[in-house]
Amino acid sequence: MAATGEQQGREYLERYKIPELLHNLSALLLYHRPERPREFLIHALERVKLAKLTDAEYPYLVDESNLDAMFEMLDTASQGYITLVQYKGALKTLGLSTQDLPYEEDATITLEIFKKEVKKLLQESWAIYQS
Repeated sequence: MAATGEQQGREYLERYKIPELLHNLSALLLYHRPERPREFLIHALERVKLAKLTDAEYPYLVDESNLDAMFEMLDTASQGYITLVQYKGALKTLGLSTQDLPYEEDATITLEIFKKEVKKLLQESWAIYQS
């Protein structure tokens, strides 16, 4: 009977994507290391709620300059693009899904595409949480 309760608990957490939410909040907390962590987390959750209701930004670990720097590190030959393999590696580093990417294996990813797609995936990673 205890196993049933444990399984129900896991299913509940998975249904509401609580492990993913806690992972994202923990990552934000460790990245920013605020003096008042509880208030920071409350503010982050309020930002998620506001972003779901409006066009406000979700709380992200990376900003535009971070994405520029990441792309520059990947584009070591300064060709103006990276490969799909490099792009997938960057997504994994950011904790984002590489499933269902709309690119062929030989695709090249420019900085503009990189930033647009990473921002979209970051937004989607927050938007999945139910209220």
